[in-house]
Amino acid sequence: MSELEGKTALVTGASRGIGRGIAEELARAGAFVIVGYRSRSAEAEEVAAAIGGVAVCGDVGTAEGCAALLEAGAERGGLDILVNNAGVTRDNIALKMSDADWHHVLDVNASGTFRLCRGALDQMFRQRSGAIVNIVSLSGIHGNIGQANYAASKGAVIALTKTLAKEMARRKIRINAVAPGLIETDMLLSAIPDEALAAAKKSVPMRRLGTPADIAPLVRFLCGPGSAYMTGQVITVDGGLAV
Repeated sequence: MSELEGKTALVTGASRGIGRGIAEELARAGAFVIVGYRSRSAEAEEVAAAIGGVAVCGDVGTAEGCAALLEAGAERGGLDILVNNAGVTRDNIALKMSDADWHHVLDVNASGTFRLCRGALDQMFRQRSGAIVNIVSLSGIHGNIGQANYAASKGAVIALTKTLAKEMARRKIRINAVAPGLIETDMLLSAIPDEALAAAKKSVPMRRLGTPADIAPLVRFLCGPGSAYMTGQVITVDGGLAV
């Protein structure tokens, strides 16, 4: 029997990249996966069909979108696992960053994560078990030029992770975070010119970019019984970049 057999998981931003890799990995472990997405319906439906899950549309930057995703879990009797992976960037140096770009990134990355955690915990609280994994970033730990909004949002999620872990520990609900480094996804490749990307690879001690396959097995572990005594942790997966 697989370690997540009979569990219901919600993975946000699961139509591509890291989210897709996580959804596929949790399904291989036996979980029924709700593939959360905002706009890429065809890709999300493809993922859901491949893993035997269901695709659900919900913009995590809005209360209504979060409610739609949580309702999909409630319809299956409650979520056992939540992976907050959906996120956005609107990069600029702070002096030129607009209020709109600041608030949009915080609304999606921080407020959306809070709303989904709160709703999932309401479901998990009654069953006295559950696991939440928040996908954060090295930017949220160390900061990054041109990413005041993104770094602030991920730093907020790190603090949220630690606080919720303390609040929920007695209910056997575990909340951890994973901080990827430079991961080869559409978001990264579209944001960085080829020359800068080559330089970025050289800055990584392992001399390569990470892939979703480097992240997903760790998330699976954090959702399963093997990590039963782990909570409130922020684990970096970065090829040695931040060592």
